[in-house]
Amino acid sequence: MEILLLGTGSADGWPNPFCRCASCRSAAGNFRGQTAALVDGALLLDCGPEAPRAAVRYGRSLDSVRHILFTHGHPDHVGPAALLMRHWTRATEPLEVVGPPSALDQCRHWVGPDDPVRFVEVAAGDEVELGDYRVRVLAAVHGSDMGDDAVLYDIAGDARMLWATDTGPLPEATHTAVAGAGYDAVFLEETFGDYTEHGTEHHDLDSFAATVSRLRASGAIVDTTDLVAVHLSHHNPPEAELTAALSESGARPGRDGEVVAAGRRRPTRTLVLGGARSGKSAHAEALLAAEPAVTYLATGGVREGDPEWAARVRLHRERRPASWRTVETSDVAEQLRVAETPLLLDCLGTWLTARMDLHRVWDGGPLERVHADIDELVAAWLDCPAPVVAVSNEVGSGVVPPTPAGRLFRDLLGVLNARIAAESEHVVLMVAGRPLALPAR
Repeated sequence: MEILLLGTGSADGWPNPFCRCASCRSAAGNFRGQTAALVDGALLLDCGPEAPRAAVRYGRSLDSVRHILFTHGHPDHVGPAALLMRHWTRATEPLEVVGPPSALDQCRHWVGPDDPVRFVEVAAGDEVELGDYRVRVLAAVHGSDMGDDAVLYDIAGDARMLWATDTGPLPEATHTAVAGAGYDAVFLEETFGDYTEHGTEHHDLDSFAATVSRLRASGAIVDTTDLVAVHLSHHNPPEAELTAALSESGARPGRDGEVVAAGRRRPTRTLVLGGARSGKSAHAEALLAAEPAVTYLATGGVREGDPEWAARVRLHRERRPASWRTVETSDVAEQLRVAETPLLLDCLGTWLTARMDLHRVWDGGPLERVHADIDELVAAWLDCPAPVVAVSNEVGSGVVPPTPAGRLFRDLLGVLNARIAAESEHVVLMVAGRPLALPAR
């Protein structure tokens, strides 16, 4: 099951376009639109007004969508103009539009009389078959202004996922219904962050943690569940702090444009790029902060007689948890292949330098051996049995290096970065300490 997150923000997104609070300023360039998702290209969850354009932005067409599921009738989740857009294409394939009355009542007059569209009203407790998917409708706590008909969705295909936006702490009926589900992926709203004076129809960080704890205790969430926080707003702290806070629950913030491969059990691979002092290493470490044990692959080695380098290494070591194990090596491929704990590789640039040194490329040695090393590294990255995060330098955005050696290194590292990115679920570019999630390919 492939889930493309078209948006992971609240109704006003993050940052809010009218706001200059510290959280919104920290999120500049890392935009989160209204929460929506596209499952296997066929099932659209919460088609708000921003969702169709987001799909195009991430290189996807909606022409294969056969089912649209609405959770409730709030305007960030229901964009009925999408049905008119589809009508204008003269689509002939059937479309099922599923949701509570508060959502469907807004959509009916956007459909032409001959459009092959079927509306399916649902309520908590219903089960429906939608093509290859079995969908259970669950109760939410949200939307009393619309008649309290908001719902959540338990969706089973070749994997099983829970779409839980928007809602406050789950009602007992929902906890009972999902017990033992062992979801492959859970998308749970976390709107309010550190702000707690908001009522009970959304989660903040504390109530999110409490809900997750109950879901773990009941077996709805298990060790292999990919737990993603969505419907994020500027009431949350900046990204790095939010990541650390969510990691205490074994969760992570969703990012617009990311693809979640639910049920494939492939450990996630993340590439963190950035310039010098951009915060790339600190961000990479935060991504693994929830892991009880991590192997840190230090590829820089020891530089005798270089006190500045020794100081850099010391600072990196001091901020890493005591439970992390450090391995200083340039034989990264072997470490990737035999990994038993999550890995942090820091960094690809120093690894490449070491391989170029080994093959004496600077003195005219065989360049094909470096390309062979890159091939081996990419293959090991793809086959790594544990989650892995790699840090690398972004060296292609500055001036052209003045020496042939500098240009060769820049070009080879650009090739390496692109190849690792192509085999990664997540790619993040750090700019001035701020993470920018790059869209899925």
